Amino acid sequence: MIDAVGNPQSLLLLGGTSDIALAIAGKYLAERPLKVVLAARPSERRKLAAEKLRSAGAEVSEVDFDAKDTASHPAVLDKAFDEGDIDVTVVAFGLLGDNEEAWQDHAKAVELATVNYTAAVSVGVALAEKLKKQAHGAVIALSSVAGERVRRSNFVYGSTKAGFDGFYLGLGEALAPHGVTVTVVRPGQVKTKMTEGMGKAPLEQTAEQVAEIAVDAARKGKDLVWAPAPFRLVMSVLRHVPRPIFRKLPI
Repeated sequence: MIDAVGNPQSLLLLGGTSDIALAIAGKYLAERPLKVVLAARPSERRKLAAEKLRSAGAEVSEVDFDAKDTASHPAVLDKAFDEGDIDVTVVAFGLLGDNEEAWQDHAKAVELATVNYTAAVSVGVALAEKLKKQAHGAVIALSSVAGERVRRSNFVYGSTKAGFDGFYLGLGEALAPHGVTVTVVRPGQVKTKMTEGMGKAPLEQTAEQVAEIAVDAARKGKDLVWAPAPFRLVMSVLRHVPRPIFRKLPI
């Protein structure tokens, strides 16, 4: 169970090699030891992630998880919950892709949509069943400001995150009567493995900075938070820019 100050005893990382997911785990581990279920594809990265968590004081179990294999997701969640309740689940898997390639390459577009949206819905529904039964828990769903108003520069990726946003915000409403909270986190560009090689962006943050915002929001039961906070104002302005002007902006 999550204690009075918001510290969980157990954590599930779906997309467990994500830099932000691991930073969130590190933030919780700084407060107390806990059990971490690391769900990701078998790889050297997963092995190193597990070692890092153990060295920080976590009791770690590893579960094979492939976002694209949606038929396997209920069984993945069954295994993750085998050893007891999960207090906090972090939904952290995703692909960025190359937008110019994605909108002109059928296979790339389908892969991006499958991982970022279809798989997110798949695990969300399977996860909701578990959380309803245990009647407590929190979900941190890592989205993106790119989904708030989809831009030409990354419209394939942005459209998947718009769908992700809508689903997890709705899931939070559906689970609220069951004692479960869902916090959607909308970061801007984050300095991680996924964004290596990209130029520095305005309001760029580290994984640790996003993790601090995400954990604080989950502890307070917020349904939506921007990382960093000024993006809320930036995106609010952009949402109201008329389309003829919006399409001319260098974004």
